Amino acid sequence: MNDYLTAIFLGIVEGLTEFIPVSSTGHLILATELSGADPSEWAMFNVVIQLGAILAVVYQYWGTFWSAGMGVLKGEREGLMFARNILLGFLPSAVIGFTLYEYFEAMLGNPGIVPWALIAGGIAIIIIERLANPREDGQGVADLPMSKVIGVGFAQCLAMIPGVSRSGATIMGALAMGINRKTAAEFSFFLAVPTMIGASTLEMVTKYDELMAGATRVGWDEIAIGFIVSFIVALFVIRAFVAFVSRSGFTPFAWYRIIAGSAALAWLTFA
Repeated sequence: MNDYLTAIFLGIVEGLTEFIPVSSTGHLILATELSGADPSEWAMFNVVIQLGAILAVVYQYWGTFWSAGMGVLKGEREGLMFARNILLGFLPSAVIGFTLYEYFEAMLGNPGIVPWALIAGGIAIIIIERLANPREDGQGVADLPMSKVIGVGFAQCLAMIPGVSRSGATIMGALAMGINRKTAAEFSFFLAVPTMIGASTLEMVTKYDELMAGATRVGWDEIAIGFIVSFIVALFVIRAFVAFVSRSGFTPFAWYRIIAGSAALAWLTFA
């Protein structure tokens, strides 16, 4: 598969998986391996194209972000609480991700971690779905108490392990703390914006000299293609996801994770 086709393929995978609890990073690592590409050469690409999917969130929820921004400027409570909760939720992953950047970066080139994380995450989702008792049906993101926001922020840090799933960790963390499914999903979407902007910026800064010198096989052309494709695909996924989980819950994704993780484990072991 040539590099442009690989970029399109990985962009589709990213758009499909970023906002559902199946681990976009894990799927990108496995998809890179499946395409025959060198995972180490595509590691930065796989982080940066997530910005395309994140842009889909900004587009889809532009009214919410605009209202919150205006609310902050006007000193309105709801806008201030929305901004506070997003920033507080982002803070744990910002501190831990920056501090342990090299450790987690090394994991991105190791496909063997992904199947086990997929399986373990699937089991965790089944358990939490059965035990969780959401009670805050009338609350939105701006209404969440500080303690639960920080708790979700720490849950998000688990997603630095490839295969865990950022959306899965944040949504399941929220459900375990009694937050309803719709708010949990939307908080996960909103929290993705500063988190992935921060992760992509850090990745591009550390690899800037290599990109500018053309020292890497994967350059700006491939990144642009993956960015656009992931944006388009993610836009459709976001629109369907909240409606689906409000109706059917997260257990179907848990079984998918277990099956996909088992298949990936067998493939990596015997291929």
